[in-house]
Amino acid sequence: MTLATVDSHLSYIAALQELARSALPSYGFSSNIEVSLLSHSENTVFRLANPDTGWRAVMRVHRANYQTPNAIQSELDWMTALNEAGIATPQPLRTVDGESLIQVETDLAGKRMVAAFAWVDGDFPDEANLMPSLEKLGELSARMHLQSRQWHRPGYFERNSWSLEDTVGEGGRWGRWRDAPWLDRQQVKVLEQARDLMTLRLNSFGKSPEKYGLIHADLRIANLLVKGDRTTIIDFDDCGLGWFLHDMATALSFIEHRPDRLDLMLRWADGYARHGALTESDIEEFPTFLMQRRLQLLAWMASHSETDLAQSLGERWVAGTADLAADYLRKMG
Repeated sequence: MTLATVDSHLSYIAALQELARSALPSYGFSSNIEVSLLSHSENTVFRLANPDTGWRAVMRVHRANYQTPNAIQSELDWMTALNEAGIATPQPLRTVDGESLIQVETDLAGKRMVAAFAWVDGDFPDEANLMPSLEKLGELSARMHLQSRQWHRPGYFERNSWSLEDTVGEGGRWGRWRDAPWLDRQQVKVLEQARDLMTLRLNSFGKSPEKYGLIHADLRIANLLVKGDRTTIIDFDDCGLGWFLHDMATALSFIEHRPDRLDLMLRWADGYARHGALTESDIEEFPTFLMQRRLQLLAWMASHSETDLAQSLGERWVAGTADLAADYLRKMG
């Protein structure tokens, strides 16, 4: 990243910080609230803090032209409904006018949708001790899927879908996997064969209401906060309509190539069985959904190649994706 790029990025974040500060009166927040950057990816998230009282909250400034207001409101509504069902998520805060989503405009940042959330204390699970975390992810997934099937969505409900075409197709939402760096011709051929096999198997698997519905779509360890006996699920920005088993595959995001992947998936299934049911055909397709997720992440890497995460994955991770596809073809073809 060049100095000019750094300066441009800092100016951009400063403009969004100014916009976030301009939204404070809408919530009735004190004028001495500190606004500091927490994260910047598709959206930009700021921590709000009152230095006098210790009060904290989170404000999310949405990327322009990424999600519609109805789509964002649908996400907030589902998070609220999950809380009401006893599944902890960050609770959206309301403005003095009772709104959980507002539009804010400044000269530098333009028009942006803004939402605020109550602060959640907690730590991320230990990634060095994966088995218990995978079991917990399975349990939480089953509870969410049960609520998802029963929830009466608002009339304006709108969320993206995560079908095979949306995840790994030529018009995928995160771009084309074949554009990822370091792919050679033979690896592309193997990945194409894996995609074709996935297509056949998922068309046969089907999209009945028991298999396909509203999912988190990124339910991995990095999106859990744990404090004592309470586990809070965060980052619903990707939530949408997809196969329920996509949530299983996302639990292994970026580590799908691990030699113990089957054990990890079965441990997820153990947790799921506490609140949900999995058929033999569901478990049989675990490798298919794992391969679908890995190809989706390869597409993400291609379209986000400038990010630190994409750069850190590197050539070995790309090669590991092709190795995973070859193993998938041997065992499932």
